[in-house]
Amino acid sequence: MNGLGGLNKSPAGVVIGVVQLQLPVVVTPADLRAQCARIVAMVGKARRNMATMDLVVFPEYALHGLSMDMNPEILCLLDGPEVSAFKQACRDNNIWGCFSIMEFNPHGNPYNSGLVIDDRGELKLYYRNMHPWTPVEPWEPGDIGVPVIDGPKGAKLALIICHDGMFPEMARECAYKGAEIMLRTAGYTAPIREAWRFTNQANSFQNLMVTANVCMCGSDGTFDSMGEGMIVNFDGAILAQGVSGRPNEIITAEVRPDLVREARRHWSVENNIYQLGHRGFTAVAGGARDCPYTFMQDFVAGKYRLPWEDEVVHVDGTSSGFPPPTRRHGEKLAKAAE
Repeated sequence: MNGLGGLNKSPAGVVIGVVQLQLPVVVTPADLRAQCARIVAMVGKARRNMATMDLVVFPEYALHGLSMDMNPEILCLLDGPEVSAFKQACRDNNIWGCFSIMEFNPHGNPYNSGLVIDDRGELKLYYRNMHPWTPVEPWEPGDIGVPVIDGPKGAKLALIICHDGMFPEMARECAYKGAEIMLRTAGYTAPIREAWRFTNQANSFQNLMVTANVCMCGSDGTFDSMGEGMIVNFDGAILAQGVSGRPNEIITAEVRPDLVREARRHWSVENNIYQLGHRGFTAVAGGARDCPYTFMQDFVAGKYRLPWEDEVVHVDGTSSGFPPPTRRHGEKLAKAAE
């Protein structure tokens, strides 16, 4: 059930539109201003396209394109003009919006950041990509965790970015903190298409959580992004999917956070996020509450190490043209340069 893409909105429904935005080329500050204006215009299109829409979601790299350019002249700040323009667009169109920026970091490489702004133009969610797509992406690994907010209609909302969604732990973290809807924005290109589809469905099913996912779309003359807007219900069923690869198409669906809450309370079999921490509750009261997973124990102890760790070939960005890093995680540039 998706209310005919949101045309027939139920009282408890949240209508989401994911924008398969045309992949831009952004090299100069003028290019950045022009692309910002395009995104603002698309917020207006989303509102005109679907009067019932609660949230419009733009892909990762919507503002900067796929160049991986770290030129400070085209990087953004939270209090900069681009974010101000996004806030005004949400306010003017009475709609929530999810946006992507490459954020200036005075202490290291830029952050790949995502923002959710409410229909009054207030920043409600701020997230830094935890798992950049190494070795291709040079972005600083996120350091502020995974926030969960009260989104449209009070739905619990989280955001992850691109490669984050390939780690089941990321979607689990969102759900564990209460998210009923998880957004996943990306710039992925065609070779990732099948992995994109099945991880989106798995992230939903394994956590009884709606996911709304979208990539950039079209070609910038070098890269070809795939669009693949995909809204998935909590049982893993696809509610809406962009299969045409048409740039600037908005894929829409109504989702039901109230049914997510109902499933999490009442499902017996396959209530996996609950059963992970209550193993075998049919046999033992309350289930086993221990942590039998070696990788979790080692991770927490700072001892995460694969059996084949010493044989891994690509352990920095040199294969993608970046110099080996000289800083450890947590060090600032100034300290590393001393």
